[in-house]
Amino acid sequence: MTAWRVHQRPCGAAVMAVNDAEVVLRPSGALWLEGERALVVADLHLEKGSAYAARGQMLPPYDTRETLDRLQAEIEALDPRVTVLLGDTLHDGSATTRIAPDDRERIAGLARRTTLLWITGNHDPDGAGNLAGETAVEIGLSKLVLRHEPSPGLTPGEAAGHLHPCARVKGTAGSVRRRCFVTDGQRLILPAFGAYAGGLNVRDPAFAGLFARPPLAVALGKKAHAIRWSALLGD
Repeated sequence: MTAWRVHQRPCGAAVMAVNDAEVVLRPSGALWLEGERALVVADLHLEKGSAYAARGQMLPPYDTRETLDRLQAEIEALDPRVTVLLGDTLHDGSATTRIAPDDRERIAGLARRTTLLWITGNHDPDGAGNLAGETAVEIGLSKLVLRHEPSPGLTPGEAAGHLHPCARVKGTAGSVRRRCFVTDGQRLILPAFGAYAGGLNVRDPAFAGLFARPPLAVALGKKAHAIRWSALLGD
């Protein structure tokens, strides 16, 4: 079995190869494909807070603002040619009717700085809808195919979201749970980028059969930390 080759940049990002493509896994949860100048983020779930409020479950209505703040910070730091929103960018089909005018304008401003490509997801099958940007089902960049939902079975070269992976590890005072990337070096699943998106433990059966070998988790924090499968705990 080939050993993992992961090195860390001063910014805290982890760098490794997936399907022979160099990927930069940033502590924010964003994927940076440097050769393509492509920024990739998954599962923003914009307007999840307002969707819950409409059903009587009151959450602070600032998730869209916070998520866009983080996305804007990544765009300002990296100056991407294209920014790929990897599906479930909107929490539901009516999110565009609830989004605040200033948040709508922020999205338009980002689309003026970078090509904003909305990959369709199960929550937002219409992609961008009436918001700024372009819509596609998937896109090939470098040696990767970027789509929202992982294909069943082994699919080398796929980068997807949808599953909101999280890693749980033993800490000095109990356990720590963090959003994470997860990869076997052939395919990559991105963490959810949205403020209210939540997460699913990588040892959940939903991940079974997706990897050719026990995968590596790259957990988010001040740095992106690579964690071997044997060190990961279930919930």
